[in-house]
Amino acid sequence: MKPIFIKSIAVCCPDADLLAQLQISGSAIDKALIPAGMRRRTSMTTRMAITAATQACQQAAVDTATLPSVFASLGGEIQVTDALCRLLPDDDALLSPTQFHNSVHNTTAGYWSILNKCQAATTAIAAADDTFAMGLLEMCSQMQLQEGDGLLVCYDELWPQYLAAPIGKVAFACAFVLSSDAEHALASVTLPQVANDLTVMSPECIELVQSAPATAVLPLLRTLQSKTSANNIPLNINSPIWMTSIESKRD
Repeated sequence: MKPIFIKSIAVCCPDADLLAQLQISGSAIDKALIPAGMRRRTSMTTRMAITAATQACQQAAVDTATLPSVFASLGGEIQVTDALCRLLPDDDALLSPTQFHNSVHNTTAGYWSILNKCQAATTAIAAADDTFAMGLLEMCSQMQLQEGDGLLVCYDELWPQYLAAPIGKVAFACAFVLSSDAEHALASVTLPQVANDLTVMSPECIELVQSAPATAVLPLLRTLQSKTSANNIPLNINSPIWMTSIESKRD
């Protein structure tokens, strides 16, 4: 297997108190990253994901116009989809063209490509509780086939709480730039695989992931921020448990 390296990582979360509680570095949504005309048509999930993705790309100094990407989200544009579904039983209701335009799962990936004039391949993934694990697996698998850099973004917005509580009580986005090149890397990362031994997240993380699926990145994120190496880092909370290992390049 070819080695895969993590060049940068960025977090966007509108809840500053949560970031402080988790003791991780992150930022609020940067609305200035999207032109006003386009911004009016975007949702929290798109703005949040684009903030994290932009910051990760800036840290890694990569060319976003040529960067392949994977966007992983359990719910995607769940607020928009919910609003449209609630209108359908009303024969007199008029569907918003903008909302209909934004109701597909790859909405955020599309806005990212437009903003960055990017014609590289992009993939939108949803895999229930395994969404982050499958996003990382997809990006790492692509990099086994071609060299270069790639962007992975994992995100979920606030959900209407009558749908599947407690999912969506917290909005969170995280972005990584991965690379086949070790230069300036934070760490190397292994291809995700099912753990032979039961490896689980801490009770604190499990509770958070149940309400914010994208926070499944936390064990990996914390290991990276501590600049240490670790084996069997869990990537999801329900069996089968997917895991990865990282070797820090900054020990």
